[in-house]
Amino acid sequence: MNTKKIIFTDKAPAPIGPYNQAVLIGNTLYTSGQIALDPVTMELVLDDIETETQQVMENMKAVLAAADMTFEHVVKTTIFIMDMGNFARINSVYGRYFDEQTAPARETVQVAGLPKGVNVEISMVAVK
Repeated sequence: MNTKKIIFTDKAPAPIGPYNQAVLIGNTLYTSGQIALDPVTMELVLDDIETETQQVMENMKAVLAAADMTFEHVVKTTIFIMDMGNFARINSVYGRYFDEQTAPARETVQVAGLPKGVNVEISMVAVK
């Protein structure tokens, strides 16, 4: 039986509720959604949508690294955005973190609201 292992790194924002940054079951990692919180200051990085998305992806990179994984291990992502009009700009930053040939499956959903009023939140599933 696979045991549940909690993944935590101080290089990504600490959880601000009853959840963990990620949970590893066997070889599969399930991440919580990341928003653009600076892990050092816990302040939001909302300069523009590109900078916000980059902070989200860097937070996710840190969570993956804490589980000894990289974006190459990601098999599925979910992107929640406030405004579908920002999709191309978010996608441009997101795309820099993946090889297009081996990019994960993904859905992008426009939502009515996100934590702390951010514009984008991303979660991932990775397998090693």
